[in-house]
This record gives sequence, C-alpha cells and structure tokens, in this order.
Amino acid sequence: MARTLASLVGGVVEGMVREVIVCDLGSTDQTAKVAEHAGCRHLTAGGVGAGVAAAKGDWLLLLEPGARLVEGWADVVSDHIAHSGKPARFSSARGARTPWFSRLLSRRNAIADGLVISRKQAAASQQLANGAQALAASVRAASLPADIWPAPRR
Repeated sequence: MARTLASLVGGVVEGMVREVIVCDLGSTDQTAKVAEHAGCRHLTAGGVGAGVAAAKGDWLLLLEPGARLVEGWADVVSDHIAHSGKPARFSSARGARTPWFSRLLSRRNAIADGLVISRKQAAASQQLANGAQALAASVRAASLPADIWPAPRR
C-alpha cells in the first residue's frame, strides 16, 4: 500500500488528490499504521461502498493496494474530467502487460487498471455493494493515455 500512496504524491501536489480513503477489509499487514502516518482515512467496515459514501470529492480514483500510477497521470485525469463525464481506466504499463494468449485464458481483474469515476455514478451503481471489482466490471470505461503498474498477483 505504501507504493500505491507514493504514486499519488504528484496528484496531491497538483491539487488533484484531496483525500485518500483506505477501505481495509481485514488485512493482516501494517495497512492501518501506513494509512495513519500518511494522513489517510482508514475504514475497516463497509468496503468500497463505505468509502464512496465517505468521499467528499466529485470524482473518485479506485485502486487496488499495491497498484502504482506512472508519473504524469494527474494531468491526464484532470484533462479527462474536464472534457468527459465518463468513467475511465488506466493502461497497463508496457512491462506489466500479460501476453494476449494468457489474457484470453484468464479471468480479467476489472479493477487491476484502476477506475476513475464520478462519485454520483459510483453511488448509483447497483454493483457498489459487491465491492470495487464488481463496480469496475459493471461500468463501461474509456481508456486513459496514462499507465498503471497493477498490484502484484497474490
């Protein structure tokens, strides 16, 4: 999670990220301590639905713990938000892309490429109660010209 938070710093500096809410459903690592030291809100119940309800901003950035955004992402997201009201996903970084045949045979992790979505759209989704994965799978999202290193597979 620390790597994920570190990749958000550019967005904080540019004013794009104003709050970070960590939705932790029983991790056994130091998530709570890292979130506290980084100044994040740490929720231990309710999952992504509770995070969406607690969010104050108009737009949300949903990421898996361990995912890292590549430098320059904040400008791309800012431009997208200014010109579109649609949800969007990042592109997997070149070194993180799975060969096409492997993608064909495996089940897609819908949240692996992150999700930028308006709070209003997220709150209206019928899939919100089923978690970030279900929410991400339920929306049609544009592809952003910014890269993400997906979270390592467990």
